[in-house]
Amino acid sequence: MTGSEEPPSFKLGYVPGVTPAKWVRTWQERSPGVPLVLVATPAADAAALAREGDADAVLLRLPVDRTGLHAIPLYTETTVVVIPKDHLLSAADEVSTEDLADDVVLHPLDDPLDWEHPPGLAALERPATTADAIELVAAGVGLLVVPQSLARLHHRKDLTYRTLADAPESRVALSWPDEETSDLMELFIGIVRGRTVNSTRGRQPAAEAPAPRKRPEAGGKKPAVGRSGGRGGGGPRGASKRGKPRRRS
Repeated sequence: MTGSEEPPSFKLGYVPGVTPAKWVRTWQERSPGVPLVLVATPAADAAALAREGDADAVLLRLPVDRTGLHAIPLYTETTVVVIPKDHLLSAADEVSTEDLADDVVLHPLDDPLDWEHPPGLAALERPATTADAIELVAAGVGLLVVPQSLARLHHRKDLTYRTLADAPESRVALSWPDEETSDLMELFIGIVRGRTVNSTRGRQPAAEAPAPRKRPEAGGKKPAVGRSGGRGGGGPRGASKRGKPRRRS
């Protein structure tokens, strides 16, 4: 390696709410000589970060424009509604979208949920971000439906959340540029898929040449050896066939 070359590293982007810590620990155990660099990115910029090569891979939420990208879905998040602690819905363990019909439900511009028809009453304006929407929920302006990881990320003492049973769900995926997959990328794919350190990275090993097969004898039977060493009957080695003695007249 010349002095102008940089040592190898792996750059991983991730959107708010996604926690790559467990995969980072596994990477450090398996490849301690290659640093894994984390890059926090807004959800709106995540796909471009991978597509333009500014990160080796990105943990993002689907759906996204997959042009020029690979994407492996990893897991599905629980959807919740964020409410003030003194809201009537806080008495329930789980609620439905029908329970939100009389409430204003905020729909931020960075909403990761793929709604066909958002529940509740529409707000006069859409908040720019989920963080802005959380502030509005705390101010009593409305409620907010998000993946549970985002509700935890923006936790406040005056707010709580409840599972929303019939809402769209968010899927977290690993995405990387649609080109030749590097060895480091294969290593990280193996980690997020739970492969052991001794398992293959998905590339098939070269097949071994088959052992030569012995040609079977006609009829599928092994040849019996007589006194002359040729093919004979099925008797013991060295034995010869003898007929019954003739009776003298």
